[in-house]
Amino acid sequence: MTTRTRRLRGSEILRHMVRETRLSADSLVYPLFVREGKNIEEALPTLPGQTRYSPDTLAKGVEGALQAGVRSFLLFGIPETKDDKGFEAYNETGVVQQALRNVKKSFGKDAFLITDVCLCEYTSHGHCGLIDSCGDGGRGGHREGYGVDNDSTLPLLAKTALSHARAGADMVAPSGMMDGAVAAMRAAMDENGFAETPIMSYAAKYASAFYGPFREAAGSAPQFGDRKTYQMDYHNGREALKRIDIDIGEGADIIIVKPALPCLDIVSKTAAHISLPVAAYSVSGEYAMIKAAAASGFVDEYGTMCESSVAVFRAGADILITYFAKELAGAIRKGDIG
Repeated sequence: MTTRTRRLRGSEILRHMVRETRLSADSLVYPLFVREGKNIEEALPTLPGQTRYSPDTLAKGVEGALQAGVRSFLLFGIPETKDDKGFEAYNETGVVQQALRNVKKSFGKDAFLITDVCLCEYTSHGHCGLIDSCGDGGRGGHREGYGVDNDSTLPLLAKTALSHARAGADMVAPSGMMDGAVAAMRAAMDENGFAETPIMSYAAKYASAFYGPFREAAGSAPQFGDRKTYQMDYHNGREALKRIDIDIGEGADIIIVKPALPCLDIVSKTAAHISLPVAAYSVSGEYAMIKAAAASGFVDEYGTMCESSVAVFRAGADILITYFAKELAGAIRKGDIG
């Protein structure tokens, strides 16, 4: 360390003044789970400190985050019934559609609502697209003679995005990794008066072991096979940039890299590669590991949360989707990571 560097760390005020990476609560997005029904407020065992709400109680979760300084939310729906075509995803009175209307009625423009657009929470088989019983297994065989039918899924994703926009979504986020999803959604919304509704695309979403706690919370685990035929192989980096370019060409406004910490190199490459905002999703497994390690006394939860979150922004992210959003907003307010 040089003498000059030591001088610049000489006081707390000066250290804050010369920080290279600065965080704002406005850059945080808080994921929330909403389950069909009434009067539901369920603690999530796989995500300690998180709650699953119903459409009529979700406003409580939003209000608590708003009071903490978080203004943006990513909604995931859990329907009462599922079928092989995921009808409740695009049902105009579905669980997310109900939640959007209720929260907008309570908070209006104070809460910025983003909706996950995928079929996995709504299909009986738990995959992100329709299942094709063709002989070659469609887009990758999940069980003998079956695969995901990419092209037949696109109109349903477009219908889902449009139904969310009609219900009050401020932004939609396709997460199913179906080829052409952004283009299909952009066309549907443009043609129906929602040309100004942005799309935040999960363009670089890896097939990751870090998603386990989320799948339990959302009830979205595949009933057979896995998602490796449509989510990305975590060995690949250049592929991410190719997929990102495709989604931008189709009309994406923001790009998500998921998961965050295992993909800091991809976050960095993406930030250098594109001029659009980059979001990183610090997923359920990252959150659960910190919680579990802290509960065992192995790490300091607050310090680990702060350090790992700053690392994501230092890598180049403009937006962080995180279950620690409320706690991070508090840390920013205190000046610990602001």
